[in-house]
Amino acid sequence: MAEAPVLSIRAIELYERPVKLRMPFRFGVVTLTQSPQAFARVQVSLPGGGTAWGAAAELMAPKWFDKNLALSNEDNFDQLRDVLRMAREAYLSDASPATAFGHFARHHEAHARAAAARGYNPLLASYGPALVDRAVLDALCRARGVSFYGAMQANVAGMGRAHPQFDGIDFDAFLAGLRPARSMHARHTVGLVDAITAADQSPHPGPPPTGEGGRVGDGLPETLEEVVQVYGHRYFKLKVAGKVQADVQRLQAIAAVLDRSPQPYFASLDGNEQYEGAQGVLELVRGIQAQPALRRLWDSILFIEQPIARKLALQVDLRATDFGKPVIVDESDGELESFVQARAHGYAGVSSKTCKGFYKSVLNAARCAAWNREEGGSRYFMSAEDLTTQAGLSVQQDLALVNLLGITHVERNGHHYVNGMAALPEAEQQAFLRAHPDVYEHSHGAVRLRIRGGEIALASLDTPGFASGALPDFGTMPAL
Repeated sequence: MAEAPVLSIRAIELYERPVKLRMPFRFGVVTLTQSPQAFARVQVSLPGGGTAWGAAAELMAPKWFDKNLALSNEDNFDQLRDVLRMAREAYLSDASPATAFGHFARHHEAHARAAAARGYNPLLASYGPALVDRAVLDALCRARGVSFYGAMQANVAGMGRAHPQFDGIDFDAFLAGLRPARSMHARHTVGLVDAITAADQSPHPGPPPTGEGGRVGDGLPETLEEVVQVYGHRYFKLKVAGKVQADVQRLQAIAAVLDRSPQPYFASLDGNEQYEGAQGVLELVRGIQAQPALRRLWDSILFIEQPIARKLALQVDLRATDFGKPVIVDESDGELESFVQARAHGYAGVSSKTCKGFYKSVLNAARCAAWNREEGGSRYFMSAEDLTTQAGLSVQQDLALVNLLGITHVERNGHHYVNGMAALPEAEQQAFLRAHPDVYEHSHGAVRLRIRGGEIALASLDTPGFASGALPDFGTMPAL
């Protein structure tokens, strides 16, 4: 492999946009109806002259990074703004030439310590660098005229020994062997207050007095039944609330819809940190297995996602408990070594989310490959999870990352809970549609994600830059 280019960081600009959901999305302890989306725009310069801008975007989801119930959603948004500003300050404080990965490695530990000093957990702290790192790589790709796929396969970022957690892995060989596909299955999320059939909804448009369950009436799919009919999904993510009887009853309603399909379907079961230990998870599993009506659904489950609260998850040893399905960590994956600790406690997998940092995703994918070689099997794996990534930079960069890593299905929920690009300037919508006519379509008055037969086409993401042939209109955005 050729030596990775070095670059200097000249400027980091931070913006945000409001995002309003078309229907409420409940996950864990929060029902989300609106949230800002953050944007990072970075300018880099390369030796010999020449500069380039790159960008990244991510929703500021409340009650996921920090689930402290004493904090309001606005408090959570301010935390995320703060770690973004901290990352900007850190990366600009020493912007001397380094590889793209070298900039990440240079600041990672010091940023984490500074965030911890403000009371921020590692998951929250990682949000800031996660956006800056993607924007830096985007700028580098644009400067070199290469796609994200090509840059990563050639290790243009320079991943490796610059950080001790990455040392000892042959990233040149690992990355060179990756082969992204041309399409991917979208795994549809069934949130805790989502309607399964029309019978679960108020017949009148608009939310009922409770604020949940009303018919939106915008012509887009609302119920699980409608989603399956319109998009043709075969992969699903089913959220449970930690109450066995109610969860089993809801899963039976879901199964009554999914079991109609003559084709096989697949699902993940998301525990959303609702349990204090393995016994509670086992009670849910036994409750599901005891219902004949859930036999096909249980057979379809691929894995159970983060059922145990993060403060306890890496203290609980799962090796003595047979759930019948592998278990992965998500919220407990706060630090670079978290997956190593999780493996020692019986977890088989870990999630990829761009908000946790794309270098971490690549590291964990390389670990899975190495551990599976050691054991001569395929026990360890990565899942691809959403944090309501929005149409445009956010969803495209996430899709490209998990596609590069060979993951064949990804949780996609932003397109369901948000009305596509409807809130964006028309010119920006059309720019993304022209650049990515396979990823998007224009329907119901706006540009939105295109899903056919449950799949998203991805070929146009192989373009110079980090998976985007268009950029947001930063002139219309307020500063963060």
